[in-house]
Amino acid sequence: MTTELVKPEAAGPRADAASGVAPTIAVRFMLDAESSPGLLPRLLAPFARRDLIPDRMWAHRSGPCMHVEIAMQAMPADLVHLVEGNLRQVIGVTNLVQLRPAAERQAA
Repeated sequence: MTTELVKPEAAGPRADAASGVAPTIAVRFMLDAESSPGLLPRLLAPFARRDLIPDRMWAHRSGPCMHVEIAMQAMPADLVHLVEGNLRQVIGVTNLVQLRPAAERQAA
């Protein structure tokens, strides 16, 4: 008997409950925080704890403030609010906005 592994991407970026794969959404977290040496690893920790690997992370410093974007094309929908809550609790984060690009394109 052989078992074939099927990656969630094989079911497409948005799967339904009938397929047995949790639904996923595209999401971007845009945040501002006070610059500190340990900031970036602290921002990645909520993803790592859930075995998630962001598709894109971008950061730059502007004086005492750090601007960061973390994006995933297929994040499990039931984890989005948990990760957002953890990001808000990171010491130094002053502003966080969650964007869902797919929803923006549909509304346009």
